[in-house]
Amino acid sequence: MYRKIMNYLEEWRQSPHRKPLILQGARQVGKTYSLLAFGRNHYENVAYFNFETNPKLNATFDEDISPAYLIPILSHIAGQTIVREKTLIIFDEVQLCERALTSLKYFCEDAPDYHIVVAGSLLGVAVNRTEFSFPVGKVDIKTMYPMDMEEFMLALGEDDLVERIRECFQNDAPLPSALHDKAMLLYRQYLVVGGMPECVLQFAQTKDYILVRHTQDTILTSYLNDMSKYNTANEIKKTRLTYDNITVQLSKKNTRFQYKLIKKGGRASEFENAIEWLTLSGIVSQVYRVEQIKKPLENYRDIDAFKIYVSDLGLLCAKKDLAADDILYMVEELSDFKGGMAENYVNTQLVMNGYRTYYWESERGAEIDFIIQRDGQLIPIEVKSADNTKAKSLKVYMETYKPAYAIKISAKNFGFEDGKKTVPLYAVFCI
Repeated sequence: MYRKIMNYLEEWRQSPHRKPLILQGARQVGKTYSLLAFGRNHYENVAYFNFETNPKLNATFDEDISPAYLIPILSHIAGQTIVREKTLIIFDEVQLCERALTSLKYFCEDAPDYHIVVAGSLLGVAVNRTEFSFPVGKVDIKTMYPMDMEEFMLALGEDDLVERIRECFQNDAPLPSALHDKAMLLYRQYLVVGGMPECVLQFAQTKDYILVRHTQDTILTSYLNDMSKYNTANEIKKTRLTYDNITVQLSKKNTRFQYKLIKKGGRASEFENAIEWLTLSGIVSQVYRVEQIKKPLENYRDIDAFKIYVSDLGLLCAKKDLAADDILYMVEELSDFKGGMAENYVNTQLVMNGYRTYYWESERGAEIDFIIQRDGQLIPIEVKSADNTKAKSLKVYMETYKPAYAIKISAKNFGFEDGKKTVPLYAVFCI
């Protein structure tokens, strides 16, 4: 299956300013598979080391972490010669070996000709929670996410449809109605399946939602295990409570995160570490409210007002135990959850495209779902789960801040009028 990360890895390989690369991201998003495929396609050989499956590896880094010392030993362990520029060295689950991560500093300074990539599911958690000597300024860092809507459609063989969608987005021209309906069905399928590569592959091969759900449940279990394994004893319960509660928060009309919904009388001081853990592990992302629409938006965020979205839609639906048919046909019983699910979907697609997302509220309660910086402009984005696209809040925002244009995301076809670019839900990957 095609992954966009391959383009980045190829640029990294050819860059004259290349440093050792840290590839981070939540568990099961395809980091190891992508790195091994990249190594096989672009190098003469791959030297792969996994600190989870081979705990004895840690001892190799106990005494000396200079490349001159490590390379002969690693060549012996891998059973193949590690050659400058011709071998891709991969350290996997590197969060389990602090000194392996520290060694990247010396690879950068003393042996830049060696191509080395490290991967880890809980690197953010490990680096923040222990005494890691992080190689600041000596590494390139890239975050990998689940498959986006475009990768999902390509995995299902819809290359031509993807091309048409990109053209229509560029020209603000409607997609032929039959193709629009087909793409909306693919969007609803994506909500059920999500972007975890194993789930997408199973769906592409079998179209069996029950099989996919079983895999999603297995991934959710591994997340819960991580919350126990890589967390302090008194934080485990709080982290699980917070994670379980996110689906409840997304069902509310106002999806702003409320501590009291986790537990009666709940406060920030009690749950902020749990939220930090979930964010650092890549399982969720926080979207803060901005108090002013000025650049840089980061300077105007309100740290006490935020929303939380999960990183994968399929896992969200599995966690909520939603039946595939209920989502495919958007049954009435889902009315409270549709809006939050559409918002969550849009946020994941925007984050995968490299945007930092925020939201905005007026004093009188008008709310814009997302504000992004696109082509140097601050652009408001309104999200609707259906084709009812009356957006009073957007009108208030546009009159107040006069943006270059606004984006309305809904089930409606492409178009542009009154300074508003209409984008169908399936086409958010184009933004």
